[in-house]
Amino acid sequence: MKELRIRMLAGVFVVAGVLSWAGARLWNSVGTLPSVPLAAPIVLALIAVVLLATALSLRARLRAQRERRPEAKGVDPLMAARAVVFGQSSALVAALVAGMYGGTGVFLLELLDIPARRDQAVYAGLSVVAGIGVVAAALFLERVCRLPEDDEHNGTGAAPAR
Repeated sequence: MKELRIRMLAGVFVVAGVLSWAGARLWNSVGTLPSVPLAAPIVLALIAVVLLATALSLRARLRAQRERRPEAKGVDPLMAARAVVFGQSSALVAALVAGMYGGTGVFLLELLDIPARRDQAVYAGLSVVAGIGVVAAALFLERVCRLPEDDEHNGTGAAPAR
């Protein structure tokens, strides 16, 4: 399983932001701009919390397993792999969504004198922050699920859990 690359996530964020900014300008020139929902930052924050809780739980279980505690629950490799895939897919979607709301938010900065647009700009900014939180939590989860170095097979260092 390949690791997420921050460069790739940043590229998705920037491309989505530029396209969203251009789309918002075009849409506003035609008529009305679609609103930024209040639920967007809330949902992204909830996903970040779930990813962080999963990472912390797995980290504690793996630490107990490494220390050979008698009450330690093992970590099923398939469950760890599913957690990593969930984290990676969440990070990709969050980078895309945060870029879209970021581009819309940049466009809305021109319209801060209108109270409704000001609120939407705040929601868009909060969505970007929450999206960054999802990406950070997903990267942390991925790091927690990395396998320790395996010098017997190839000596190339740590690899993500499979």
